[in-house]
Amino acid sequence: MSRRHRAEKREINPDPKFGDLVVTKFMNAIMLHGKKSVAESIVYGAFDAVQGKTKQEPLQVFHQALDNVAPHVEVRSRRVGGATYQVPVDVRPERRQALAIRWLIAAARKRNETTMVDRLSGELMDAANNRGSAVKKREDTHKMADANRAFSHYRW
Repeated sequence: MSRRHRAEKREINPDPKFGDLVVTKFMNAIMLHGKKSVAESIVYGAFDAVQGKTKQEPLQVFHQALDNVAPHVEVRSRRVGGATYQVPVDVRPERRQALAIRWLIAAARKRNETTMVDRLSGELMDAANNRGSAVKKREDTHKMADANRAFSHYRW
């Protein structure tokens, strides 16, 4: 990390099919070893599967899933007088989105379906309906922050 100034944010282009920046960020997070076309086919295939199963707009289901997974509070470690406390803090919007994307992809990769398209579409539909392991991760984060509410006066 540079001590002189913050690193500037890189410009990313919206995805070609929907023209959405969040979908591009999602694609970039799915991408492994620089294979953008593979990530693109996985995301668009999952969107087609979601549209076929739910008869809803896939972009709407995607954004609903991200909203349901995004955490509002999290705990950060804070060292005070030799003891380490888990202090609940609010999550910035950029980090909230990044965590939601990361948790959705991790939950999709742990699923038992055969292809990544099936896993991702299943996890997106589950998250849009407020169930699944990505939503459980958000709930666990909120529970931990709630349990450590007594240390909120150590917030900085």
